[in-house]
Amino acid sequence: MKINIETSVAAPIADTWQAFNNPEDIVQWDASDDWHTTRASNDLKVGGKLLLRIEANDGGLGFDFAATYTHIELNRLIEFRDNDGRVVRLDFVESDKGVTIRQTFDAESTQPEDQQREEWQIVLNRFARYVERQFTTE
Repeated sequence: MKINIETSVAAPIADTWQAFNNPEDIVQWDASDDWHTTRASNDLKVGGKLLLRIEANDGGLGFDFAATYTHIELNRLIEFRDNDGRVVRLDFVESDKGVTIRQTFDAESTQPEDQQREEWQIVLNRFARYVERQFTTE
C-alpha cells in the first residue's frame, strides 16, 4: 500500500532542495517530536546512499536508517529504496509561492496506516518550518 503526504514550503526551490539534502541541515529537521537525527551522510546520486542515525529524545532507543537512491532529477524528484525494500518518492513542485513537496511511500506492515502517515507528515512539516526560518520568497 502507498501512503501520500505533502507540505508547502515558502522558499525558493534551490534553497529547499539544498536544505533537504545537506547533512548539516538534515540533522536540524529530520525526525518527529520524540526523536532526533544525530548523524547524517548523503551521497545524492543514483546508487548513492542516505545514512541516518536516529535516536529517542529520552536517550533510550536508537536506530540506523539506510537507503539507496534509485532516481534523481535536480530540484524536481528524489526516489530511494530503504534497506527494508520500501520505496519513497518525493516530488518538488515549484510555484510562485514556493515549493510543494509531495511524498509517496510504501507502508510498513507492522504499523497502522494512519500512524505512519502522521509520523511522516510531522517530519515533512518540521522540514518546511526549518526551511522557512532560513529563507524567504519575497
